[in-house]
Parts: sequence; structure tokens; C-alpha cells
Amino acid sequence: MRRRPVAGVPPDEMEKATTKTPSPSLCFLLTLSAFFWFLLLYFHFVVLGNQSPNPGPLPLTFESRKNLGFPEDVSLSEPQAQTPPEPTFPFARALRTADNKSDPCGGRYIYVHDLPSRFNEDMLKECRSLSLWTNMCKFTTNAGLGPPLENVDGVFSDTGWHATNQFAVDVIFSNRMRQYECLTRDSSLAAAIFVPFYAGFDIARYLWGYNISTRDAASLELVDWLTRRPEWGIMNGRDHFLVAGRITWDFRRLTEEETNWGNKLLFLPAARNMSMLVVESSPWNANDFGIPYPTYFHPAKDDDVFVWQDRMRRLERKWLFSFAGAPRPGNPKSIRGRIIEQCKRSKVGKLLECDFGESKCHSPSSIMRMFQGSLFCLQPQGDSYTRRSAFDSMLAGCIPVFFHPGSAYTQYTWHLPKNYTKYSVFIPEDDIRKRNVSIEERLRQIPEEEVRIMREEVISLIPRLVYADPRSKLETLKDAFDVSVQAVIDKVTSLRKDIIQGRTDDNFIEENSWKYALLDEGQREVGPHEWDPFFSKPKDGSGDSGDSSAQAAKNSWKNEQRNQS
Repeated sequence: MRRRPVAGVPPDEMEKATTKTPSPSLCFLLTLSAFFWFLLLYFHFVVLGNQSPNPGPLPLTFESRKNLGFPEDVSLSEPQAQTPPEPTFPFARALRTADNKSDPCGGRYIYVHDLPSRFNEDMLKECRSLSLWTNMCKFTTNAGLGPPLENVDGVFSDTGWHATNQFAVDVIFSNRMRQYECLTRDSSLAAAIFVPFYAGFDIARYLWGYNISTRDAASLELVDWLTRRPEWGIMNGRDHFLVAGRITWDFRRLTEEETNWGNKLLFLPAARNMSMLVVESSPWNANDFGIPYPTYFHPAKDDDVFVWQDRMRRLERKWLFSFAGAPRPGNPKSIRGRIIEQCKRSKVGKLLECDFGESKCHSPSSIMRMFQGSLFCLQPQGDSYTRRSAFDSMLAGCIPVFFHPGSAYTQYTWHLPKNYTKYSVFIPEDDIRKRNVSIEERLRQIPEEEVRIMREEVISLIPRLVYADPRSKLETLKDAFDVSVQAVIDKVTSLRKDIIQGRTDDNFIEENSWKYALLDEGQREVGPHEWDPFFSKPKDGSGDSGDSSAQAAKNSWKNEQRNQS
């Protein structure tokens, strides 16, 4: 109800009005007005009166604290001491991918540098220049596997066999990388970074008749290109790796003298930070790692491997031991001559002599047939520590016999068991050199059941010793490529964790690199070892064996010349 205005009311009427009893509506309005003023005064004097002149911030709820970036365990009820922010690392994102269990590639991503073609593909276009004595053009076909081998003698499988050159790993590995299931274009996710430089093909072009400037040119250009890339700055190259299908000594020229062998790729400061995978590594240096020589077998699917393994288990092996190789009359330390003598004298030994001119040693079927018929295959040092023959023999299910730990045990620690007695026999060179050990007698002492167990171990190793066909993909098995890539990832991941935790290897001695490769998980310190005498050659200040390693590399090339003559 609207109230009437009081203005203009006669005084006598006003008087009469005051004597009347107020209406119920008027009483209600007066009460409501009084209550309103009471609330207003109460709020002003009681509520506002208790507030401080400078009120602090309103409390934050859990959700608001989280959204503003506060740590969840910070208590707001009392003041917190300020702590310095934790350091951030450019590779932290890559490490975190391993925690994502729903990502099958978590912790396994590989970033591949897009190198200018002069570092790889252009070399294949000029394949005739890749070797002084060998036409490498046919060996670079079929993704680097070489021409197919026909199974005319029934020695091979019907598919998967190729006349693969022992120095073709550069292109085989790069082609396998192209179908790696966890490639990424985002380098911040990468567990490791691959450099597809054909280092072995590069040096092969210039080893004979070229000056050191020519031999070093591509390596220097590569390092210059890499160090300008933002990916390099993440770890200064310590997460980078490359592959060379040659022995390490081709990349370790010690001086600037024109007569010295090879280039200096592995001695360049930037390259010292990278990991280089080679078919033979140095026992005294930390930036190279041994990977298997390629064999003739390149399976396209798991079943190719399983069928081959079953066949090797069922073979009848009539020879106790065999050897395929040539003597080294120019090397007084070589025991090959004496091994050949023992093979010739033994009724249970088989010899395939390799020398100038036509030889069955140059026939893959002849070599594999002999290995398939032998229980043990003798693998003395070649021109350097290692031989392709060791992998060909294990592919045939033949137990290798080594005479120097540098021929396998300190080389291929990623691919072979550290307990070498599980799959091989070791006879020290001096035992043969001093003529106080008969190889036949030594092998006859091994019980038949132990031989069977060792042979089964060798056959079980076959998948990780062969390079699968790069044009296909094994379903469940891991080949030599897979094993190598995972080992690089593990190495880089371990290094990154050490950096985060502030761990340093202050006691690391590079000359003892071969010892560190033999350590068990978690071990960091090395000491005296039974194989010290094998690796105690005189060395210069660079941790290399100088003349002996260069001569080994030269001999390797002379042997290649012999094979092609």
C-alpha cells in the first residue's frame, strides 16, 4: 500500500489523526525499517570493526593453488622459507617419455639428422670409387645386402641370403634405421640422435694415394655441420651416434704426417663426444663400440630365423674343428701358421686354405658348408683383432674358439654374453705359440653334454648377430641393429641420469675402456684383470697402440686386395 503524502493536511485534521490507533500496515513498515537499520549498524560496527586496516589475501583452495603452480605439499598456515628453483635440463622431456606406459615408444625415440647428400647418398652414386680393388656397386644393391645368393648346393635357405660385403654396415644400418618404429621429428623427445654419415665408405675412397687433407675433409665438414645444429647443444654431441663398417684404426690417425694411415675422425674433439659403432673397436678408447660384421643371412621375418635355427640343431657334424684362413708369414706374432699345421696333422680337423688367386674361401657356400659340418671353428686374430669369419661360423651353429680376448670378448659386449664360456672356448695365444697345447686334445676334453649346451647357446644367439633385411621387419625377434640401438639408448639414458644426479666419473681411465665394458650393472670401478697382458702393448699419450694399429689396418686392406686378385 502506498503511503499518502503529509504535506497540505489541515492542523485540526492532523490532531485528530494522532489520536487514532495506528493501522497494522503502518506498524509493519516501521518494524521492518527499524530491523534494516539495526542490521546496517551491526555490520558496520561489529563485522567491519574487527577487520585489520590492510587485509591479507583470501585463502587459496586446493584447485586454485594447483592452477597457480604452487607445490601441493606447501602449507599456507605458516610462512615458508624460499628455496632455489631446481635446475632444468634440455633432455628432461625425453626422459619423461619413458614414464608414459601407454606409449610403446616411450624412452625409445630416435631423431635422425637430415644430412646433406654428400655425406651419404652421393657416395653410393659414385660406388665405383668406394674401393680400390672391389667394385662396390653390386654390394650396395638391395639396400646394402648385395646380390642374392642362389641355394644351388643346398647350403643356404631358399630366401634371405646375399653376397654381402663385410664392410657394408654403413648402408645396411642406415636403411634399417629408416624403418625403425620409433623415429621422431621432434628432437626434444629423442632418447638418442643418429647421424647417417657413411664414414666407412668415405675413408675407403681415399686410403691409398690421397693426402691427409682429402682424407679428413668430409669428417671436418660433418663436425662443422653438426656443431651448428641446435640438437648438438643439448648434450654437446654425447647423445649422437654414427656407424662405420670398418675397423676403428682407419679413423685414428695420430699425426699430421702424410705417410700415416687413415683419417682423424675419432680424434676430433667433437667426435670424441659421439659414439661410433664399428666392426672392431679400440680397447683403449671410450668413443667407439663394436658391432657384428654382416653375415650372408638377412631374414625378412621371424620364421626365417626359426627354420634356420632348427636346421642347425639337426645337422650332423663330422669334424671336431675347422679353420678357414691364410697364414701371415710377415707377422712373427701370428699363430695362424701353427694352427694350419695342426689342422693338416689332425684326422678330425678340416682346413680351408685361403691365399692368392682362386680359393674356396671366396665362396660363401664352401665356407658355410665347412662350418655347418664342424663342432668347433678356430678364430685366431685376422689382420687385426677381429674376423668376419667368427660371425659366419656362429651363424652355422659352430662353437667359436678364440685365442685373444680382443677378438670377441671385449669387442661385442652388447651382443654376446659376458660369460664367454657359455658359447665359446678360449685358448691363449701363448699356449699355441709355445707349442705346449694341442688344439685337438684341448677340445676332446670337453664333455659331449657340455658341447651340446654350448652349441645350443650359439644357435640361440643367431638373431642378435644378423642384420635383418632392411626392406622388411622381424615381428618379435631383435636383430643386431635392434640390439645396437637399444644399447646406445641405454648408454645415453644412463649418462643423462648421472648429469641430473650430479654424478661424475672422476676416476675413469680411458686406457682401461675395455675393462669398463666387462663390468656388471651398477659397477663403476675397475682393477687388475686376467687379460691385462693381452692389452699392455706400448702406447703413446693418446691411448692408442700407434704403429701396430695402423699396420693392422693396412694389412686388412692388403688382405682385401688378396681376396680380389
